[in-house]
Amino acid sequence: MQQITSSYLPKDFIETAEGLCFAVVQNGAETCRDVEKVLCFLRYVKCDGKQWHKVATEQANAYLKTHHPEYLHYSAVLDAQLHAVDIDKIAQHHQPRQRLQQILAEQQRDKVEQDLYDLCLLFQHSGLDLTQVGVTGSILLDVQQQSSDVDLVFYNREHFHKARAITADLIDKQQLGELGDKDWQEAYARRSCTLTLAEYIWHERRKFNKALIKGRKFDLNFVDEQVHSESVSYHKLGEMTLQCKITEDSYGFDYPALYSIDHESICTVVCFIATYTGQAFVGETVEISGLLEQAEDGSKRIVVGSSREAPREYIKVIQC
Repeated sequence: MQQITSSYLPKDFIETAEGLCFAVVQNGAETCRDVEKVLCFLRYVKCDGKQWHKVATEQANAYLKTHHPEYLHYSAVLDAQLHAVDIDKIAQHHQPRQRLQQILAEQQRDKVEQDLYDLCLLFQHSGLDLTQVGVTGSILLDVQQQSSDVDLVFYNREHFHKARAITADLIDKQQLGELGDKDWQEAYARRSCTLTLAEYIWHERRKFNKALIKGRKFDLNFVDEQVHSESVSYHKLGEMTLQCKITEDSYGFDYPALYSIDHESICTVVCFIATYTGQAFVGETVEISGLLEQAEDGSKRIVVGSSREAPREYIKVIQC
């Protein structure tokens, strides 16, 4: 299976001449009627040609339907409705690694950027290579507010897991803070997930992919730069809930997250919801609710996150 490094990666932003900024959701581009399109989702609209305004899922869909229906897209490969931008329509490509290096080199930073800088120094002093790290979210567009979180992106799997281990160690040394009750409640409210608050917190605490730097929440994300040249089309068979044991979790923190399970007819779980990234580990018994899909060769998988909000779709550990 041939692999190539994509120039368009999840967590990147792409901007169009109309003042629209989309978050990339899939490595590389999808070819549709001989046109290469980057799969993405609208996150910001530039108001009056000056200031970026963040839009929620339904707002984004409604705005494009009214003003720019050409960006609404059905992906045959993913069998999903999302957004897509022709490569020749991309006016600017915002890349997390470039933005982080820019902030690290600056002499003057705002409070959010300074907290990011201090966090990076902690990681660097613990032996982490910052050249394979980027920053996404509002900071990537330079539209952060004083209350903004820090969203770091890692492009090397080993470095990402090293960052998780460093985070756990620095929390233990009290150089980083654990999320408090209010932080967890706010994170839970943003997720709109099916789990209870207690279930959500239990799963999140053991991932060590989020903590506080000087009271500001930060997240660690992993993006694999490699694009697999093979693409398989799936069609949906319907909703399904099952219980099974996790047999492989090496790609559990990827986007999408991948898990292998010991089920008689389903071998793989694919998760597009960040909440359930790193949710379970090898040997644990889980309950999974999602959409069952079948490939052309007859193989089946269950997808968690079949839509952006994906109500009633989840992964939770029921036995360690």
